[in-house]
Amino acid sequence: MLNLHGYGESILNGAVITIEVALLSLVLSMILGIGTALARLSKSRIAQGIAIVYTTVIRGIPDLVLMLLIFFGGQILVNELAYMVGYEDYIDINPFVAGVLTIGFIFGAYMAETFRGAILSVDDGQLEAGRAYGMTSFQVFRRILFPQMMRHALPGFGNNWLVLLKTTALVSIIGLDDMVRTASLAAGSTQKPFTFYLTVSVIFLIFTSISVAYLQWLERRYSASLRREA
Repeated sequence: MLNLHGYGESILNGAVITIEVALLSLVLSMILGIGTALARLSKSRIAQGIAIVYTTVIRGIPDLVLMLLIFFGGQILVNELAYMVGYEDYIDINPFVAGVLTIGFIFGAYMAETFRGAILSVDDGQLEAGRAYGMTSFQVFRRILFPQMMRHALPGFGNNWLVLLKTTALVSIIGLDDMVRTASLAAGSTQKPFTFYLTVSVIFLIFTSISVAYLQWLERRYSASLRREA
């Protein structure tokens, strides 16, 4: 059963690729999310406008459509730009890189709203106190803002991560050999779709269960100071 008609190792390799895509996309989405949240809260109208357009467009278009649009449209754009500078060979974008960039770009918009709400929950007086002590803006962010905002952001952050993890299944449509694509090829070859798709479902369930346990640990950690004060 574990051999899965000779496709067991391929499914496990695909599962590793799925996790790699998910984790790298998470890092990118966090960077974009925090940057966009700070832009939304800045005094610059240009920064606010760019951030609003970004979050509005991304949240208003289905993920599948964005995946196809960014992958194929991005590939056309890259080749046209290369042709303009004199490079005539066709540039084929790596599906792994395209998948990470696309999912990270999509979920950066969702993370932005999560982080923006969390930042607004932090008392401005503490930030002003940090600046009064001579801290730089980065020190205020790292020592005061980020630790406190994470406590408020964790519930929304956790939900976004779980959705992002399941969204990695979309990379199979752009040719990346993740476990969903591998299972699809195996199902077509053996005519046993239930076996392979059930296996993929169980693996995703294991991933999400581990994620939920880790997120609960993070929530306890960031709430420890509140319990001590109580």
